[in-house]
This record gives sequence, C-alpha cells and structure tokens, in this order.
Amino acid sequence: MASAVVPESASSPSSPRPAITLSQPKKKRPAVKNVKAIRAIRSLFRSFPILTPSCRFHATLPHCSRAADGHISGATRTTGTLFGHRKSRITLAIQENPRGVPILLLELAMPTGKFMQEMGSDHLRVALECEKKAADKTKLLEEPLWTAFVNGRKIGYGVKREPSEKDLEIMQLLYTVSTGAGVLPDHMTDAVEGETTYMRAYFDKVVGSKDSETLYMLNPDGNSGPELSIFFVRV
Repeated sequence: MASAVVPESASSPSSPRPAITLSQPKKKRPAVKNVKAIRAIRSLFRSFPILTPSCRFHATLPHCSRAADGHISGATRTTGTLFGHRKSRITLAIQENPRGVPILLLELAMPTGKFMQEMGSDHLRVALECEKKAADKTKLLEEPLWTAFVNGRKIGYGVKREPSEKDLEIMQLLYTVSTGAGVLPDHMTDAVEGETTYMRAYFDKVVGSKDSETLYMLNPDGNSGPELSIFFVRV
C-alpha cells in the first residue's frame, strides 16, 4: 500500500472540524426490464461452478480479466475506506466517489488494529454471507446482518448501519485522499480505544448475480502490495 497520508484539512490537531459537503448518491433510473433476457442471464449464472473466492481465475472467468491499469473489465469503480479506533471494531465504508456520502457502512466484529495487521499478508479475503429468504426482494448490499470470515476464519458478524455524524466527518476529512493509509487528527483519538486509523483505496465492484458481489482492491503500487478482496454472498 501507499505510505501514510494525512489529509490536508487534518494536518493540525487544532484544526476546526470541517463542514460536511459530501454529495448524496445519485438515484438510478429504473431500468426497462426484458424478462426473457433476465431469465437467460440468471440461468447462465446458475450454471457457473462455485469457486473459492479469488481473482486468480481470470483465465476462466471473463469478469476477472484486468486491463493494463489493473482495472477489471466490466467492473464499476468505487472508493472503499476501512477505519476505526485501533481497539474498537473496524468499519467498511463504500462510496460511489471520494466526495459522496457512503452507500454502505458495515461494521465488522474485528478490532481495527488486528485487521490492519492482517493487511500485512500478501492476500486478505473477507467473505460476508447472509441467508437467502424466499420472496425476499432486498438488494444484496442492503442486507442488515452478515456472517463474516477473514481468510476462511469466522470472526463473528458484520452489521450494516446508517452513517453517524462522526462517520461523515471522517469521510469529509478524507475528501481529497484517493488512496493511502494513515492516522486521523487527535480530536478523533479515544483515550481508551486508541487513535483512529484508516486505509483508503479504489475498488472494482463485480456483480455476479443478485446474490453475489465482489470488491477487488486496486493497488496503486501495481502488484507489489497486498491484495484485498471482499465477497458478499447470499446463500
């Protein structure tokens, strides 16, 4: 990953807290549905074998083919931020762009410091599973509760929540940061839980079906840094 980056607006502990100017996510227009085409696509996805989460299968899975800049063909680029006090639970924030209100905030049952240590490994796989319910029309990333695994080890649960004032303040402080990792200003440090750290990067979002989506971190250093993939699966 890139070396520690301190946002310009957070360079001094005495700096005033920034006004929140994040934009709301754009509302997508409802698509005109072609029922026959949708059924054919669903049938095609059901025919795919279930593979161990990894983008090493790009020889057989078209959506894992990467361009020269590392971008996955057909994927949607998003901004992902992992942050939290070192001793408290880590939070994942997904934004459509670095200057928008998060479209997803997920708190994982793992201390931030421990998660950042795990980032020191070459590959980090976070798998989030939720139960599929009959006639449930909830969108995948709107599911409220997930069973969470890190590199195959169950760590507890992931809980979706609405952005708090502090969450929005953190996103505002990182307004100008596209990729990097570092420590946030002193006024966000907790005497018991420790300092607030963050890791921020671009992610490619690949939609496999209405029951599976994957986020692949784009490493700014090419292939020299750790790989992070986050899998959302409804089973």
